[in-house]
Amino acid sequence: MAHIIAVGNEKGGAGKSTVSMHVATALARMGHRVGVLDLDLRQRSLGRYIENRRAHLDKLGIDLPSPNYTELPEVDTADLAPGENAYDHRLSRAVAELEPKSDFILIDCPGSHTRLSQVAHSLADTLITPLNDSFVDFDLLARVDSDGDKILGPSVYSEMVWSARQLRAQAGLQPIDWIVLRNRLGAQQMVNKMKMEKALLRLSKRIGFRTAPGFSERVIFRELFPRGLTLLDLKDVGVKQLNISNVAARQELRDLIKALKLPGVEVRF
Repeated sequence: MAHIIAVGNEKGGAGKSTVSMHVATALARMGHRVGVLDLDLRQRSLGRYIENRRAHLDKLGIDLPSPNYTELPEVDTADLAPGENAYDHRLSRAVAELEPKSDFILIDCPGSHTRLSQVAHSLADTLITPLNDSFVDFDLLARVDSDGDKILGPSVYSEMVWSARQLRAQAGLQPIDWIVLRNRLGAQQMVNKMKMEKALLRLSKRIGFRTAPGFSERVIFRELFPRGLTLLDLKDVGVKQLNISNVAARQELRDLIKALKLPGVEVRF
């Protein structure tokens, strides 16, 4: 069976689609078959990213390893039994279509609480949660006191992940490997960053996730989207010399893929 990776939280602007595209493309470039689904049916940031990639590579007349993106199929509600949910069927059919031809299926979840996101989390073998280095984002995981030092209890997103874990346990599936990324980090070592690091460490032991390095805030990520490219594609499209920022960003991607500890993946870039 394909290993399912869900990328999710319940807040926009944390870099989910950038992380999704780079993880999916890195796996494809290392020779793995990767299927991709975008569950944000309105914004479709990851879907647009991959469409931009196809168009740009066609324009250049080159072919680079890429994930296999597919849309959720439509279902006829008249065919559903009473109580069945159309979104459940759309997602399960998409996964069933991708599974025979995929080693990994990456699902990019919307930045909100939806039925599709709930189901995707319960399907995930690996869950990646990008998080801005801010207590505004941290509040999705847990409530803290006014000083940011004491954890008062789990918050809405952690409770959803807990529900997904319970569903998997009832189905006899392996527990979700949950990784929280401190993403879009700034360069300065501020007091807030140190507080965030300590708070995440305490919370990880309490509710059961691992932390991993994400991406620093860099202009290059905004420049790559219109062309559908990732950091690993730059030399293939004619960039002869990477600048220091690009080299550092590639190393961050390398560290991220290693930290995910995906089955059968040996980092080779």
